[in-house]
Amino acid sequence: MIPETTASAATRASKQRKNSHDEANSSAAVNQSEDESGNENRQKSARRRKKAHTGSENVKRKRAKASGSSRAGGSEHVEAVTLFQVLTMGRGAMQTVIDDWIEAYQKDRDTSLLDLISFYIQCSGCKGVVTAEMCQSGEDSELRSKMVEELDEVSGLQYKKFLAFPWILTVTWPLDTDNVDYPLIQSGPEGRWFFSEFCDFMSVLVSQCQHSVIFDSYLMNTLISLLTELSDSLVRAFRHTCTLAAVKLLSSLVAVALSLSVGIENSQKLYEVQKRKTRQRSNVQHERIEKKVTELQGKRAEIESMMDILFKGVFLKRYRDVLPEIRSICMEELGLWMKLYSSAFLNDSYLKYMGWMMHDKIPDVRLKCVLGLQGLYVDPQLLPKLDLFTSRFKDRLISMTLDKDNEVAVQTMKLLLLISRTSDDALSPEDYQQLLQLVYSSQRPLAAAAGELLFSRLLNTAGPTSDTEDEIHKVEVHKQHTSRLKALLQFYQESELHKHVVYLVDSLWDVGAALLKDWPTLTSILLQDPSSQGPGLTCAQQTVLVEILVASVRQAAEGPSLAGRSGAKKVMNAKERKIQNDDCTKLTDHFLVVLPKLLSKFSESSDCVASLMKIPQFFLPECPDSDNTQAVSALTAEMETVLEHHAGPSVLEAAARTSLSLSGGGTASSATARDARDSVVQSWVDQLTALLGDALKGDSFSADEEKTGDILAKLKKLRAFHNCHNLLRWNLFELLSPLLSVESSEGGAPPEVLLEVLQCLSSCMIWSLSTSTDTLTSREKAVAQRLQLRLFCERGHHCLSHSDPRVQQQAFLGVCDVLTAHSFQLQVWDPSCFGPLLYTPSPKLQRALSTFVCMHVFTGPDCESQSGVSGNSEEERLEELHKRRNMLAAFCKLIVHRVLEMSMAAEVFIYYMKYYNEFGDIIKETMCRTRQMDKIESARTLVLCLQQLLVRLKREQESGGAHPGVQTFTSIRELARRFALSLGDQFKFRTA
Repeated sequence: MIPETTASAATRASKQRKNSHDEANSSAAVNQSEDESGNENRQKSARRRKKAHTGSENVKRKRAKASGSSRAGGSEHVEAVTLFQVLTMGRGAMQTVIDDWIEAYQKDRDTSLLDLISFYIQCSGCKGVVTAEMCQSGEDSELRSKMVEELDEVSGLQYKKFLAFPWILTVTWPLDTDNVDYPLIQSGPEGRWFFSEFCDFMSVLVSQCQHSVIFDSYLMNTLISLLTELSDSLVRAFRHTCTLAAVKLLSSLVAVALSLSVGIENSQKLYEVQKRKTRQRSNVQHERIEKKVTELQGKRAEIESMMDILFKGVFLKRYRDVLPEIRSICMEELGLWMKLYSSAFLNDSYLKYMGWMMHDKIPDVRLKCVLGLQGLYVDPQLLPKLDLFTSRFKDRLISMTLDKDNEVAVQTMKLLLLISRTSDDALSPEDYQQLLQLVYSSQRPLAAAAGELLFSRLLNTAGPTSDTEDEIHKVEVHKQHTSRLKALLQFYQESELHKHVVYLVDSLWDVGAALLKDWPTLTSILLQDPSSQGPGLTCAQQTVLVEILVASVRQAAEGPSLAGRSGAKKVMNAKERKIQNDDCTKLTDHFLVVLPKLLSKFSESSDCVASLMKIPQFFLPECPDSDNTQAVSALTAEMETVLEHHAGPSVLEAAARTSLSLSGGGTASSATARDARDSVVQSWVDQLTALLGDALKGDSFSADEEKTGDILAKLKKLRAFHNCHNLLRWNLFELLSPLLSVESSEGGAPPEVLLEVLQCLSSCMIWSLSTSTDTLTSREKAVAQRLQLRLFCERGHHCLSHSDPRVQQQAFLGVCDVLTAHSFQLQVWDPSCFGPLLYTPSPKLQRALSTFVCMHVFTGPDCESQSGVSGNSEEERLEELHKRRNMLAAFCKLIVHRVLEMSMAAEVFIYYMKYYNEFGDIIKETMCRTRQMDKIESARTLVLCLQQLLVRLKREQESGGAHPGVQTFTSIRELARRFALSLGDQFKFRTA
């Protein structure tokens, strides 16, 4: 149980004190071998289970030896177990060994205390030697002059001498101790396990000693003195370990003080009971109870004195330590002390440390402060003592909701939620206005906490004040939800963030899902007649309520996965999946019947119908009611009516996607939806054929403004549906391709018409290529497809020189997309069946594409400055940059998919450094892909790029002019350096 060296040294010291009282000092040495040091702790963590089993056997063997020593005579050898080794054995063995240590302490307390001292030195990872020197009096004036901490550079050792009465302890260790990881800062599970076991040891030690040696005025004095001195050391390992031991010791003493307080309270209650009795022995019992109360109060006072010494000697020095881990430990334990022992610690003298440390620069320290305060504000009995703290540090708490650390911000918001629930006047309306705007935060945990505050502050107080909805009539529930929804609409309109409804719904989902999923109430509010049931909603409120309705449907069907918002739970458990499936079933049953009525009422509002038509995309196909052909027919009829009145992009996209969702299955309702879609598309094609027959006369396009508008509307509808549906059987390519052959100078189609035609033809070619496996059943069909591809590329090449820039860009993107799709189909083509025939774009088209990229993507700074002078806003500039990035990415795909020669990438690579901020990521990825394709050819392309730049620079120098587009020699050299770095390992790519 105690190391031999410790026991023998302490025994010799004890004999010397007995034999000679004239000696002033005696010494005892505790030698720590390397196997018992902090390195030993790291080695033993890998053998934890094996060691725990062995340790348990050692404990049993020692017990057996102690009980039968008279019979065995001590002949059996028992392996010693140190206190440091007991950390590897678990809590059960820890209690047993500490009980044995207490027995040994009662017999020879000096030896046992030295063993405990060596335990703390070992836990600090010290590999050195501990020497104990006895002193007669703690009041010696020369003692303080002996307390030093210095280093000896000659011997390479460092010394620390300090007082742990009745000893002066000297610890000697190598100078490189600070460079070694001591047990508390080990990474991985070993460090976390040691932290837990070390804290358990302190708790078990005090728990087992609280009824015996803790009040002997010797053990705790020595232990407190030891921990106070070592926690003030310049060595981080000593300071960190012993600070943790000291605050955990204080926490354990708090538990003892609470136990004594309970005993005092029970004894006083017993005294009051006995006092009411009129017996002769009552005086004796009263005296006995009073004596017990006095004794317990004395013990509690002694414990509180120990706590005060530890707080002043350790906490006040270490709560602002340079090591953030120490500061976190101090703040975490302070919150625990104030919560458990509020009578002593919960006052402004201690709360101020919490407020001060909320300004700490380390997030974990601030987090520990906030978590500690949450434990205080959640207890109603402690709230009166927190009023001054709340008023003093309220502004700091509000500012911490914008903390750069997300967890600190979230926990601070939860703390302010507790404060708002406990006190109505703690936060002002301005404070609430600032906090509630965080429902639009990009971090979902913070937004959800702000949503809970919004619900409890604004929505939960609206309507009747009954506790449960089960006690309210259905009419009252409807009124309650209606009033809450109106309050939500008012908050949203006052926030003036009219494009973030989905984020607001997501923030309120965790706490207000019952309100947001009450779709019957939402739809009844939208469908109600204002004249019959009093004043209804305004048009703006109806639009917002429709958006809330659609957002709640999306949230129920897809979960909290929003673009631009992080921190959401990505994997659902079985319970959440069941709830999601039930919600999808309910919304399918409800909206399949109600949605046609909503579309009919809001048919004049494009925004409302665009939002409402998204709802069928979240229907559950497996739902029994989803196969209701009559309801699906009514829904598709209303959608057809809406499409007759609206041709906006949002309405058309929603209608196309919804039609795809309804017609995607193999049920009867899906067949009904497909028939309705085919009927609508056929009517559009017939109308467009008639209009184009009148407009196209020979080689010219002639149509008045009304007919042009009709043609444009039909083209937009076909283009939107062709993006989602395969419309090849209507032969739109043959119908629309003649519009591209008409010269604009000879009365060609308007640019708006050409834009839609190019997009429709591009969709036709992509659908034709993607369905090649099913449609190309003969060589004749493959040849016809290649002829269409060649014709589209020729017409697109012709449109690259159109006068309108929008037509040029759309023609470029269409040609690039179709050529990329053709290359991809060639790669995945199954040789066992017919597939697309090889098509190589003409050299003239390849040069035209390369020239277009150089002229329209890599525009010089002069062009950008001119656009800035013309008054373009920042939003327009970003939109223009987005278009240029799309065009560059489309061209680079042609190179990566081997449509164009790799050497043509040189025209792009020369702008790598000049436009690094705008297009550096795209060009770098292209260089990486080309290097993966062919290292040699990629290196030749880079060399060709540098050669072209040098030729241009030489030509400029010979001409004597200064062209703004030519790069200088310095920039060319920097570009060459970047190219060399992109090659990677020179030995690996030495050929390139």
